[in-house]
Amino acid sequence: MTTYRTSLTRPREKAVIAGVCAGLADRFGMKPFTVRVLFLLSCLLPGPQFVVYLVLWVIIPKR
Repeated sequence: MTTYRTSLTRPREKAVIAGVCAGLADRFGMKPFTVRVLFLLSCLLPGPQFVVYLVLWVIIPKR
């Protein structure tokens, strides 16, 4: 199992809307497309997904 120790930042070059999904993908060693699809699928379930996205947009610094 590989452990990723990079810091959580929002990249400017891979960002689609705010770079939150791309930053999470970089942090956990995934592809940005995969994280975006997972986020979109999670939006089909009830919950505060958009609020969490907005909070992460504010909290995670730009790279």
